Amino acid sequence: MALVPPPFLPLPATVNSRRIVCTAATKKSSIQRGDAVGTDWVKETANFFEKDSRPIMLFDGVCNLCNGGVKFVRDNDRKRNIRFESLQSESGKKLLQRSGRAPDDISSVVLVAKDRSYTKSEAVIKIMENMDLPFPQLALFLQFLPIFVRDFMYDRVADNRYSFFGHSDSCEI
Repeated sequence: MALVPPPFLPLPATVNSRRIVCTAATKKSSIQRGDAVGTDWVKETANFFEKDSRPIMLFDGVCNLCNGGVKFVRDNDRKRNIRFESLQSESGKKLLQRSGRAPDDISSVVLVAKDRSYTKSEAVIKIMENMDLPFPQLALFLQFLPIFVRDFMYDRVADNRYSFFGHSDSCEI
């Protein structure tokens, strides 16, 4: 009996210059990981953006570093440009699938906008662009670093965040 490799599944993203960007248009025809075939997560989560178009920051709700990051963003976002949702919540899982990620993937902060999603260092930069001064200027500077360098640094911190900063039993935000 010969083993047959699984069929190729299209990635739910398009390549835009140096980065991968998940867009609503690409998700309509894509099959999400860990999801029932054919579920349109853009439609399923459209209600998140019907009355409020602000982007949503998805974060690891039990990570002390992530909770501290959310508090920092809230303190430096006086205009309230960003909403927050834990990755472990039901809403967070749906938004993860909208972004082309598995519903149990807590490996990265995700910024979900109405028409696209950002992960890792791209998410951090987009979050900084929505914060008060001087963070938008710092984000502009960070964009000049190659994405592979930014994501390498992001991954080193993310992979060790529980070891360095600890975690709690429940979301503190």
